[in-house]
Amino acid sequence: ECGSVAVASARELEEYATVYQTTSTVEGILKKDVSAFEILRAAFPGGSISGCPKIRAMQIIDELEPEPRGFYTGALGYAGFNGAMDFNMLIRTIVRARGQLTFHTGGGIVADSDPEKEYEETLVKAQAMKRALETFNQDKAESIRETF
Repeated sequence: ECGSVAVASARELEEYATVYQTTSTVEGILKKDVSAFEILRAAFPGGSISGCPKIRAMQIIDELEPEPRGFYTGALGYAGFNGAMDFNMLIRTIVRARGQLTFHTGGGIVADSDPEKEYEETLVKAQAMKRALETFNQDKAESIRETF
């Protein structure tokens, strides 16, 4: 509903194993004639993924990136018959397809970004994903050994 949108929390800092992330929560009351699909279409990709202004930023991404992102920066979640929904952005995600495991990393570029620091942060994120795969492979190998 017009005038119902409010920021419930702004730029809260969350700590993870390899990075810090800021999050904000925006809430509002929907108009009665808006469908779940219209909500998803408006919300995704999120502004932190696409950039601003959204449409032009997405056009530039399409021009510059050599291949489609696939699941990366997409949405995963559910929409219940009772109207409840919960979706997230797939940014730290490993995908298995056609016998291959793949992942993407990236960073947000803003007006005062330091390209070298952004690149370093991207490498840190990639190393974390590689460690996750190495841990998975080690655990899998140990599990196989234990069955014999």
